[in-house]
Amino acid sequence: MNVAIAILGLALLVLVHELGHFSTARLVGMNPRRFYIGFPPAVVKVTRKGTEYGIGAIPLGGYVKIPGMHRPAAGDLDLSFSGALAEDTGLLAPLERVKRELVVFDLDQARAAVPELERATAEAHLSPQAARSAERGLSELRDGLADDAYWRASTWKRIVVILAGPAANVLFALVVFTFLFTFGEGKATTTVHDVLAGKPAAAAGLKPGDEIFQIDGRPVTAGQIPTRIANSKGRPLVLTVLRGADTLQIGPVRPEKIQGAYRLGLVLSGEGLSFPAAVWASTRLTGDVSKQIVASLTNLVHKKGRKDISSAVGIVQGSSTALSQGALDFLWVLGLISLSLALLNLLPLLPLDGGHIAFSIVEGIRGRPLAREVYERVSMVGIVLVLGLFFIGLSNDLGRLGGG
Repeated sequence: MNVAIAILGLALLVLVHELGHFSTARLVGMNPRRFYIGFPPAVVKVTRKGTEYGIGAIPLGGYVKIPGMHRPAAGDLDLSFSGALAEDTGLLAPLERVKRELVVFDLDQARAAVPELERATAEAHLSPQAARSAERGLSELRDGLADDAYWRASTWKRIVVILAGPAANVLFALVVFTFLFTFGEGKATTTVHDVLAGKPAAAAGLKPGDEIFQIDGRPVTAGQIPTRIANSKGRPLVLTVLRGADTLQIGPVRPEKIQGAYRLGLVLSGEGLSFPAAVWASTRLTGDVSKQIVASLTNLVHKKGRKDISSAVGIVQGSSTALSQGALDFLWVLGLISLSLALLNLLPLLPLDGGHIAFSIVEGIRGRPLAREVYERVSMVGIVLVLGLFFIGLSNDLGRLGGG
């Protein structure tokens, strides 16, 4: 059950990402052709104002189809109509008219020639497979020639639409963190929430619910308790606590080094922050975690850095483990994953969002689109690198699952 919820949590983050692209595209005048929750085949679908909304049978995230991501090219039609031409040569003349206008980049004439190709395709005697391929090609051609095509938009609009996906994931993380800081345990108190078994605090008799108000006879605040313990350097300490109506002294108890710092093995209770304080705390946390993620990405060239990579298998495993520890822990992990997805997508590699942003900037400087062949070659390099990261992460995850 936990694994299923963890998978749905990951799917939610993908859906949030796609919703960012969709809503921003609508705002800047690009009318997305499709927006799906889940992936096809469609369970149910409806068309409103030129957009097909649907629920897919595969409940993993969602997707948005923005029209005309690339400038139409004659080679695209060769690929989509190859089967249809083999079955009906009557398509050759109208197809060549459209291709000729695309080659000379006369978009108005190309658009004017499309209806003839559509009629010829509808009248041709084609197999279902050839008909589907031809219709796909016509659909892509219509989108590419449309006034609201992505490739025809100004540079800033293209960048904003692509950036909106990662931005939606960052915003999701901020909202989740703010919620947790407000209604969770964002601020430590002096009350002991838990005492770890086998650690000095447990051996000395400290119990959950004890309120620590002095260490070695000096009053302490919640923030000072871990600092005083860490600064002891292992020197024995005496804790003065309130337990119900009684005042007790615990110790002397000697802190031990745990994960590089001197600790007693206690966990303090927390209380929620005010909303403004929670917003500020979540913003700081997002900034700190982003720096760590960027640093880990720059360390990928080192073997040590590669060990930190995780695939979807590891993400689901970590989310499932967090869920077993409580809903709040699961939300913390979900927020961190959302932030990681945002930053990973901003890598300047096609087909990632960062690659599209980089190409939009280059095309804005050139003043004209790059050839489709350039996109395809660079995308192949990007896909190889992304797949490499995936397989490294999968190898790491399988090693962890196997105890390696």
